[in-house]
Amino acid sequence: MAESEAETPSTPIEFESKYFEYNGVRLPPFCRGKMEEIANFSLRNSDIWIVTYPKSGTSLLQEVVYLVSQGVDPDEIGLMNIDEQLPVLEYPQPGLDIIQELTSPRLIKSHLPYRFLPTAMHNGESKVIYMARNPKDLVVSYYQFHRSLRTMSYRGTFQEFCRRFMNDKLGYGSWFEHVQEFWEHRMDSNVLFLKYEDMYKDLATLVEQLARFLGVSCDKAQLESMVESCHQLIEQCCNPETLSICRVHGSLELKMR
Repeated sequence: MAESEAETPSTPIEFESKYFEYNGVRLPPFCRGKMEEIANFSLRNSDIWIVTYPKSGTSLLQEVVYLVSQGVDPDEIGLMNIDEQLPVLEYPQPGLDIIQELTSPRLIKSHLPYRFLPTAMHNGESKVIYMARNPKDLVVSYYQFHRSLRTMSYRGTFQEFCRRFMNDKLGYGSWFEHVQEFWEHRMDSNVLFLKYEDMYKDLATLVEQLARFLGVSCDKAQLESMVESCHQLIEQCCNPETLSICRVHGSLELKMR
């Protein structure tokens, strides 16, 4: 499978880091040279995967999934470096070799599109939790992330960033295709499709779905306790966006018409 350099980086730092295109999808530079190895990554039936497009509530979801699957107290999670418990498949650290050797049950994250995830996953192996987020909110968070990330130091306007988002010029490609691919597999027995907004609108149903999907047995009282713990966890994790979503929605609306 051929890899080719992506064109038109918007900043000098972006130019130096050089996104590249793999089968028509723009990916971060650290994915270069490992896509075949990722496709052949060995799965276990006990694996739990969290997959999202970047800035779709990944950090919050991993905390909730860890609490539901491990049955730990939210205060305990607050004392842990949860990222060390859930490595990202394609990131340079800790690396594919180390992730492959982790003890079961492995909890693994990825931002890769469905088509690029391990082939065994397409065949029904492992449990995959996918979360989608409203793109208007997501692009605000993604914009802030690019501005704060030292390796990117994005200094373009929000309107320019939206244009890049709409034209698939950001890492991990098109949000629309990313979500659509998983939506088409939402009925697969090993896939659970969730929405970020439901963590605030209907947390009880979301937690119940997670528990059922992960095979966690609990009675009504235990479920209610789990929901309350997840609610506490969400309150601890949530930070207000520093850029008003209401203020930038109008700009994105114009780009999406």
